[in-house]
Amino acid sequence: MTAQPPRWIRNFVDGRFVDPQERHCFDAIDPATGHTHARVHEADEALVDRAVTAGRKALRGWAATPVRERADVLRRAADLIEARFEEFVAAEVADTGKPLALARDLDVSRAVANFRTFADVVAAAGQESFMTDLPGGRQALNYAVRKPLGVVAVIVPWNLPLLLLTWKVAPALACGNTVVVKPSEETPGTATLLAEVLAEAGLPAGAYNVVHGFGGGSAGEFVTAHPGIDGVTFTGSSATGAHVMRTVAPRVRPVSFELGGKNAALVFEDADIEETLEGLTRSVFANTGQVCLCTERVYVQRSVFADIADGLVERARSLRLGSPLDPATTTGPLISQAHREKVRGYLRLAEQSGAKTLTGGGTPGLGPELDGGSWIEPTLWTGLTNTDRPVREEVFGPVAALIPFDTEEEVIALANDTDYGLAASVWTSDLRRGHRVAQAMNVGMSWVNTWFLRDLRSPFGGVGLSGLGREGGASSLHFYTEPTNVCVQL
Repeated sequence: MTAQPPRWIRNFVDGRFVDPQERHCFDAIDPATGHTHARVHEADEALVDRAVTAGRKALRGWAATPVRERADVLRRAADLIEARFEEFVAAEVADTGKPLALARDLDVSRAVANFRTFADVVAAAGQESFMTDLPGGRQALNYAVRKPLGVVAVIVPWNLPLLLLTWKVAPALACGNTVVVKPSEETPGTATLLAEVLAEAGLPAGAYNVVHGFGGGSAGEFVTAHPGIDGVTFTGSSATGAHVMRTVAPRVRPVSFELGGKNAALVFEDADIEETLEGLTRSVFANTGQVCLCTERVYVQRSVFADIADGLVERARSLRLGSPLDPATTTGPLISQAHREKVRGYLRLAEQSGAKTLTGGGTPGLGPELDGGSWIEPTLWTGLTNTDRPVREEVFGPVAALIPFDTEEEVIALANDTDYGLAASVWTSDLRRGHRVAQAMNVGMSWVNTWFLRDLRSPFGGVGLSGLGREGGASSLHFYTEPTNVCVQL
């Protein structure tokens, strides 16, 4: 890949792009090469205030727009993303370094699905009502009217920037809210491109605003601390989520958090080996392990431990690291050099803890064009236990520990022995066991003989350090609205 001259990525406030000032700019780095591919305008506190003010100004008109018309805007946005599909793919690849096929099949396709799904959900949503019997044969009618939450801060991570952005923005707008989006400083491109699409789709000025920057002392802190923000939806690390919660606590603003995970896979001896290996390869290594739902703990019943370990090692070694523009590439880089250093730290810690590295554990040599990127080898360990830090702490890279077990009761206890609680997968041909074990997991989502299979109407979220609240389908509508109960004595 030949480095291209950096382009500008600007803030979008009140329906217009704001021209950058050199003193408020930072570099966007291509993780695959280490080259600067864009210059990004960092929003100062005054610009964030303008964005919130624009959201407040647009709120009344957008909230009063009939639900059918709001849904139509979302559907037009989906159509326009499809029309500019490859442009979104290119922006996502430049920011994240992920392979083209992954950006096409997962990120941009899900963005389209998010807008269409929530257009359908909001158009079909009903309202609760109750008839209350009163003395003397009288009755009262109670019914709920849902109103938009208001101006919502949408804080988006770098691993699936467009997917998670639209997962939040689509239901927020569908419910009549306006939004101020703060993308990750690592991945500013698609949030900015989406501003053009939403404006063309007919969204009024001020309903969607984008402010770029960092966390503390920058746009992230300015947005979450702003008194004009009525709620915060955030996906990211548990530590940052706790900080956001402290920031909004004095104003008692609602929050929806999808945070970290230390997800377990439970492989029983009666599992279909090939199906399980295929699923584990995806759940451990998808997006270079940079998915909150990825598996970092693989518990395998002892009688099939060797089969699973050998098969997963073979599949890990068959992954192809390389240019994201090469159709043969399966695995991209980590998001940044800083994140690679974090993952490397866990590789060293695993070695110090007595781990045996079955494969990986190092930095690949990919040639002069790519060696400046943030590359790491897919890595599998044995010899670790639940007491070791690499098994207890989220690494967020293409790594997993394989740990044997003997009984169902034992593995349930091992899988639940964590401060996190986002997701788990259970691999067995015994349907009763699958239901039983999946329900025993202390997580927000359990899969049986699959991974990452989603119905966007179902609840999404975690427990413990993995988050607070649920989004998806009706759960999203409940977060992005406030109910007013009306009681009429008849």
